[in-house]
Amino acid sequence: MPLGPTWTIGDVKVTSIIELDQHWKFGWLLPDATPERIAEFDWLTPNFVDPDTGKLILRIQALVVESGDEIIVVDTCVGNGKDRPTPLFDQLQTSFLEDFQAAGFALDAVTQVVCTHLHVDHVGWNTMQVDGQWVPTFPNASYIFGRIEYEFWEKNDETAVYGDVMSDSVAPVVAAGLSVLVESDHQLTDEVRLRPTPGHTPGHQSISISSQGQNAAITGDMIHHPIQFPVPDLSSSADIDSAEAIASRRASFAQWEADDALVIGTHFAGPGAGKLRASGDGWNYIF
Repeated sequence: MPLGPTWTIGDVKVTSIIELDQHWKFGWLLPDATPERIAEFDWLTPNFVDPDTGKLILRIQALVVESGDEIIVVDTCVGNGKDRPTPLFDQLQTSFLEDFQAAGFALDAVTQVVCTHLHVDHVGWNTMQVDGQWVPTFPNASYIFGRIEYEFWEKNDETAVYGDVMSDSVAPVVAAGLSVLVESDHQLTDEVRLRPTPGHTPGHQSISISSQGQNAAITGDMIHHPIQFPVPDLSSSADIDSAEAIASRRASFAQWEADDALVIGTHFAGPGAGKLRASGDGWNYIF
């Protein structure tokens, strides 16, 4: 894949490394996003809705945050060669690692890996296969897992739905002594911290960036598609607690508008980032 966009927030730089762009039926992910509802927002096309098929465009990417001496990878996509029940994710073979290094990032230079949550498309490149074994992809990094999130999936690993995610993408990191369990407001650097945004999963966390008077957020899956800005009550079929996810969206969107934050959508295609302005019962997305 070509290198994704980059953004600068004060002294912090964020770079997108794209693994996949996929076109999904809205009903798979956002069951209440009817064609009539989608048509209300013509700005969604063509960046976020395919004009020919009407399908949503879903980007799977890692976001590399450079803050001071820290190189932080936020979410690690699906990964190669992993058995997954979802055909779109099963036994992938992409150029992600080559693209990551072509963007100027060495695997052993990464200092932190942050998973917004532990779903299949956010942990895959935590590990890679070497001589038939799953080993940490970023050998010198601390892998930051939310405590609430980790403890939930330890007890509720849905292998029939997502595959053996904990075994091949989380447990090898823990066994290597690289994992760190944190609370969902953990400070990663002076400029970067976590923000609790539960609902999609119990311990879901987003990323807040503040540097030189400028602000940004990396959403994770508290929002999947920009149609959820003007219609924040649209819930994802993958949300574990829909009501809590809606509350997280509304509170976060209001805060990000107040902060004039650049909102970088983890699954947003096209320009991938924009600012929020309140409009009616939701928000406009100015990208």
